Amino acid sequence: MNWYSREKRYLPWRVTRNPYAIWLSEIILQQTRVTQGIPYYEKFIKTYPTIHALAVASEQEVLKLWEGLGYYSRARNLHKVAIQVSKEYGGIFPNSYIELLKLKGIGPYTAAAIASICFHEKVPAVDGNVFRLISRLFGIHEDISKPSTRKIFETTINLIMPSSVPGDFNQAMMEFGALICKPRPRCENCDLQFNCISFKEKTQQILPFKEKKIKIKKRAFYYWIFTHQHKICLKKRIKGDIWEGLWDFYLTSTSLLNVESFDRNHSKKVAYGPINQKLTHQNIKAWFTQIEISTPSQFNEIAKKLNLTVFNLDEIVTLPKPKLIVNYLTQVKF
Repeated sequence: MNWYSREKRYLPWRVTRNPYAIWLSEIILQQTRVTQGIPYYEKFIKTYPTIHALAVASEQEVLKLWEGLGYYSRARNLHKVAIQVSKEYGGIFPNSYIELLKLKGIGPYTAAAIASICFHEKVPAVDGNVFRLISRLFGIHEDISKPSTRKIFETTINLIMPSSVPGDFNQAMMEFGALICKPRPRCENCDLQFNCISFKEKTQQILPFKEKKIKIKKRAFYYWIFTHQHKICLKKRIKGDIWEGLWDFYLTSTSLLNVESFDRNHSKKVAYGPINQKLTHQNIKAWFTQIEISTPSQFNEIAKKLNLTVFNLDEIVTLPKPKLIVNYLTQVKF
């Protein structure tokens, strides 16, 4: 706590105890670096200053504002919680850890962060930074990928957490893990160095212990962009795969396209790629082929046959799109 009072960073959500602002920051910071998350937090607070304002927005508007941040299920759950709190709770967040867990997309860590920071409930908020700090400090070698291990960490933290300022203590642990007890720890600058079991045993590089390894799937995307004059075809992605609810182009898993509706002799084709996109569980390599269809009748027939939606080129700016598609659109001209 002494270290935190001296060294904590200024972050816009630290100047408030408003549960809406704290919840918004925590959802944005899941799988996102603080420096990347700050502009998104500020955009959301400016666009939707209250949870009611967020609730009445459309999902497409929310996804568009989230564009580029990735892990879009967070944005969809954000919107669902806003509607739930607005309708079922009168726009007032539940004020306990147990009640917060009932909200869509709010797990133990986020519920604990909100409950402790906003409502001073003594409940540990255990994120990756805290797992790392506490495992090293107390020499805990249990596998953090197992759900049962969280209880060990929560019990340990409860023994040292002050009842008077649980929110500040949670933030201090998170900040210490982010700035000092990093994956490559700065032990030489650590105030806890001589109390740290991992420092004494030289086990910093193996803690926290995590047995589960993420298997990376490689995928090849072949996009076909059908255009006619100032019109373009896009497809809204459905459930069951990445980027649900976002817009991209007609997609195949091979470089072959069998569409009989357009005249190959009169259609202009421009190839581009590959563009690479790395996700947590997937590495995507995408190729793009733009096909300018010569007649409006052929263009509309293709759109109908492939279940695509036709937009004017200036309209696609307002659509929520995966970063991969945004990157492509910034590199080509229509």
